[in-house]
Formats: sequence, structure tokens, C-alpha cells
Amino acid sequence: MNNQLLTVITLTSVLLTGGCATKKYVSKTTDPIKDRVGQVAAQSDKQGQELSQQGGTIQKQGADLERNQTEINANKERAMAADARATDALKKGDDALKKGDDNSRDLSELRQTVSNLDDYKPAGTAVLPFAFGKDALTSLARQELDKLVSDKKTAKRFFIAVEGFTDQVGSSNYNDALSRRRADRVVQYLVAKHDIPIFRIHEIGLGKEKPAEQGKSRSANAKNRRVEVTFYSADPTTTAMNR
Repeated sequence: MNNQLLTVITLTSVLLTGGCATKKYVSKTTDPIKDRVGQVAAQSDKQGQELSQQGGTIQKQGADLERNQTEINANKERAMAADARATDALKKGDDALKKGDDNSRDLSELRQTVSNLDDYKPAGTAVLPFAFGKDALTSLARQELDKLVSDKKTAKRFFIAVEGFTDQVGSSNYNDALSRRRADRVVQYLVAKHDIPIFRIHEIGLGKEKPAEQGKSRSANAKNRRVEVTFYSADPTTTAMNR
């Protein structure tokens, strides 16, 4: 009986002693593994955070690049628009300079004309009749103008005087305006049909002033409803041809 009890006690002690040893062994074996796994997990978390940060940085850089490209494209468009405006401005400047040169040349010629007015002599005259109260050119008036200027287009220095008149019927204001309209019709015809430069034409409407014939008879009124056109030239060959 006692032997059996001793045996049981001994076995129990061995088992208890062996169980503690096994737990210590397992603990000693598994704890380093747990620590390593924890380290790996921590490192993985850190790398994940770093990759996430790098991803955010890359995304931000991509957004910056896209924004920069947009700004570059906008700057290109602005530069192209500015270049187009500059080109247009240069063209307008060139046109203005050319027009200025043309105007200067015309003004110089006109000043020369005025300064040498004594050199200009009548080279031809036409008297154009008008109907009562009318300012339209008749076919006869157009023929007279054609004949006056057609053989003088080669003249270098010339001007044309256009003087409009009316008869004695009506008020002075009405006749002044009518005489100017008649002179205007002559100027328009010379410029449009014969390409006479406008600066070479001097016109005036004199109304009832300077009548061709005194009186209010039908014959006198018909003669006074007129426009007198005189071609003046300082070209010796032109003036000699029309003497």
C-alpha cells in the first residue's frame, strides 16, 4: 500500500516537473519568434507608411506637373496672342508710315503748287450748263469735262479750279447751296471717271455772284446756271498746247 502510494507520488512529481520544463522550453522557443514577428510587422507598418507618404508625394508632384503644364500652355497662348498683336501693330505702323509718306508727298506737292502759283497758266476751260434748280451733270457737260482733261493726264504740275454758279431766281442761301452741289458733281466726276487726285481740285460755290450775263431774262438765267472749270498747269508743253 505504502509502496503504491510512493510510486504515485513519484510519478506525479516527475510529471509536474516535466510539465514545467516543457512550458519553459516552449516559452523560450516561441518568445524570440514572437519578438521577430513583431519586429517584422512594425517594419512592415513603417515601410507601408513610408510608401504611403511617397505615394502622396508622387501624387502631389504629378498634380504640380499638371498645373505647371497648364500654366506653360496658357503662357504659350498668351505669348502667341501677344506676338499676333505685335505683328498686327507693326503692320498698322508700316501702313501708317506709308500713308504718312504719301500724305507728306501730296502736301509737299500742294505747297509747291501754292508757292509757285505764278508759274501756273490756264491750259483749258469748260463751261458746263445746268437745268433750272438742278445739279445733275448733263451728257453735254460730261463730254466737255472729258475733252478738257483727257489730253492733260500726263501733266506733272497742275490743278483744276471748279466754280459753281446759279441764276438770279431764289434766295441767296438756296442758290449758294445749289451752286456748291453743282461744283460737287463736277469734282465727283473728275475723281471717279478720270482719277484726278482730290488735292489737285479747288472748288467753290458762288451762288448768284459773278453772273455771266446781267439781268433776269430767260437767256441770262440759262447762261448763269453753270459751272466753270479751268485747268491750270505749270508744264510748258501743256500750256503751249492749249494757247
